Formats: sequence, structure tokens, C-alpha cells
Amino acid sequence: MSSPLLFLAQVAGAAPVEAPSAITKITNDFGLQLPLLLAQVVNFLVVAFLLWKFAFKPVMATIEERQQKIDAGLKYAEEMKAKLEAAQQSSAAQIKEAAVKGQQIVAEAQKAAKELAERQQNEAAAKGAEMISKAREAIELEKKKMLAEARTEIARLVVATTQRVLAKELSEQERARFNETAARELTQV
Repeated sequence: MSSPLLFLAQVAGAAPVEAPSAITKITNDFGLQLPLLLAQVVNFLVVAFLLWKFAFKPVMATIEERQQKIDAGLKYAEEMKAKLEAAQQSSAAQIKEAAVKGQQIVAEAQKAAKELAERQQNEAAAKGAEMISKAREAIELEKKKMLAEARTEIARLVVATTQRVLAKELSEQERARFNETAARELTQV
């Protein structure tokens, strides 16, 4: 198989032309020129080096720095989460302890109030019993006093009545003896 140029050359009656090499053929087909291609490769390498040195390296350093900050932030967030959980557990334990202490204080206060009420009730009962006892003693004393006054008055009345009745018939000595006997009997009653 020959190329179309060879075919055309043979048809035109021209002298046979040798087949060009594969590189020459590609460069001719694509319109490439070797000096320009080398210049473009050198330009590409220079631009790639400059971009790497002044653009990609700083960008990569910034990305790395930000990644470290993000990692540090995540680590800090995890530490804060752990501290928050520990603080919540600690506060829950303190609340539970405070509730227990509060219940103990309430129980002690109720016990003290009950004891105080019982003590006051006992004191009131004792005072009441003492007042009743004193009242009974006062009544008894008043009763004795009234009885003594009544006896004295009755004895006086009996003596006076007896004197009136017996005044004329009894002698002075008999009257005195009779008065004494009556007074003694009244005092014994």
C-alpha cells in the first residue's frame, strides 16, 4: 500500500517519490514544526515550574495549614464534648447528692418538729396536771377554810343559842363546860 501522494505521483506520470518517514509524515499531517514544538515544551516547563513554585506551593501550604487548623478544631471539639459530658455527669452527681442531703434535712426537720410537738404536748399535759393539782389543793384549802369558818360560826351559834336557852338555868361553870364540849364536838366533825 502506498500513500495517496505516491498514488497521485504515479498517476501524473511523475517519477516515483520515496516514502517519507513516519515522523515527517506526522509532522506534515498535523502541521508541526520541530523548533516550535521544542520552544513550546520549554515554555510549558518554565510556566509549570513558576506555577509550582509561586502558586501551587503556597496554595498547598495554606491548604495544609487550614487542614491542621480543622484537625485541631475537631480535636478541641472532641475534648470539649468529653469535658461537657464529664461536667454533666459531675453536676448530675452533685444534684443527686444535694437531693439526698435535702431529703435528710427534711427528715431531720420533720423528726425535730415531731419531737418538739411531743415535748410541748407533754409539757402542756404536765402543766395542765399541775394546774389541776393546784386547783384541787386550792379547792381543798378553801373547803377546809369554809368548813372551819362554818364550824366556828355554827359553834358560836350553838353556844349562843344554848346560852340563851340555858342562861337562866345553868350556872356559870356549867355553861363554860357545855360551851367547851360543844366547841370540841363541832371541831371534830
